[in-house]
Amino acid sequence: MLCVESLLQIPEFQSLPRKRLDWICDRAEYIQLPAGKILIKEGDLPRGFFIQLSGQITVSRQSNGTDMPIGRHTSPSFFGEIQVLTEDLVPVTLTADTDVDLYRLQCVDFLDVLHSCREFERDIFRTVGQRLRGLESFIQSREKMAALGTLSAGLAHELNNPAAALVRSLKDLQPAMLELQRMNLVYGQRQVDDDHTQEWLELRDRGFEAIAHPDNDPLAQGDREDALTDWLEEYGVEDAWKIAGPLAAGKMEPAKLDEMTGRWRDDSTELRDMGLRWLALSFEVMGMLHSGLDGANRISTLVQSMKSYSYMDRAAQQQINIHDGIEDTLRLFAFKFKHGITVERHYNQNLPKIMAFGSELNQVWTNLIDNAVDALNEHFVGDSPKIIIRTCEKNGYLRVEVEDNGPGIPAEIKGRLTEPFFTTKPMGQGTGLGLDVVQRIVEKRHGGSLFYESVPGRTSFTVLLPL
Repeated sequence: MLCVESLLQIPEFQSLPRKRLDWICDRAEYIQLPAGKILIKEGDLPRGFFIQLSGQITVSRQSNGTDMPIGRHTSPSFFGEIQVLTEDLVPVTLTADTDVDLYRLQCVDFLDVLHSCREFERDIFRTVGQRLRGLESFIQSREKMAALGTLSAGLAHELNNPAAALVRSLKDLQPAMLELQRMNLVYGQRQVDDDHTQEWLELRDRGFEAIAHPDNDPLAQGDREDALTDWLEEYGVEDAWKIAGPLAAGKMEPAKLDEMTGRWRDDSTELRDMGLRWLALSFEVMGMLHSGLDGANRISTLVQSMKSYSYMDRAAQQQINIHDGIEDTLRLFAFKFKHGITVERHYNQNLPKIMAFGSELNQVWTNLIDNAVDALNEHFVGDSPKIIIRTCEKNGYLRVEVEDNGPGIPAEIKGRLTEPFFTTKPMGQGTGLGLDVVQRIVEKRHGGSLFYESVPGRTSFTVLLPL
């Protein structure tokens, strides 16, 4: 049986009169919890107020399918008061690290003693506040890390293609350059006609210009390639199809090539078709360089977007263009849009810059866009999933709207969306702090407003930031 002396080891109970302490001891139920045993699982109903007199208990919470420790109860202590007061489901799992001696008060008994003594009630609520702040701080950090993990995965996905293109181009470039050098050496050892050589160089330069500014017409490219293949085969070029593509990319014409190779038709050496191969290989090298540069520019843009997204090397608060942050966020989410989601932008390009915490506002865009994507992955109304982003200036405020054509928010949960720890996602997939973070950043950090409206087929979140 629980004794008064044991209760008095816990400071909060020292304000209770002896009569109340005896009353608790009479009603407390003893529980012996062996090491490794789970007392309460995340998502369970409240089971009462617990008084822990010996041993240690780990407090954990599901995050992406993994139990993450977020704290410990060491003896002597108490817990369970928050769920008794709120009647919410238990948000954590409690597991014994060692053998633990516990006593439990039923919910109604705890509420009875809580409200019977003002000093005891004050001390309990002070502890509740400290615990909630600690839990909220931890989960907010986890929320930020989860967002960073999502963006990092997207960044890695987006970097993969341009990085692979760059590596592939550099890998193929070396043997191509060596072959071009060999061809130049062979050609230089023959009797060289300077005027004819200049014609080849001018032809190559025109081809370079065509490759640098392609018309992106696949039908025209296919027709040129077919015509060149026929001419090359008639000329007697082995594996004509291999060089027809590069020559077509350079917009070469069979008539011009026929004119250029006329003097070598009866040549029995490799010089007979070496000019054609030199031209095709030159175009291939130029294509490799363009592909490599495109890949490098894409990598540079993504890295700059990530740097801009986090506002590295800059003061926390500064003059920012709101569109830059939204576009940086969209670029980092590009991998999520490849499954059919389209993004429509309706920007007022004349909006003034505002003084703001740039990296924090990017958290706002991240959460709103990510929530829209999640909604569209469940269901959408219309022919295709769509996100619409609008910006404008109205009544002294900068207005940003993020709209999707998803299933909408059920009426019964609309009032709880920004409530800390409330989430509609499966256990372990959501912390319930995304919109809470958005509201805090918009309203408390920037003096703005956040509101939303939702019907099936249209959910819109609106952020107002003071100018």
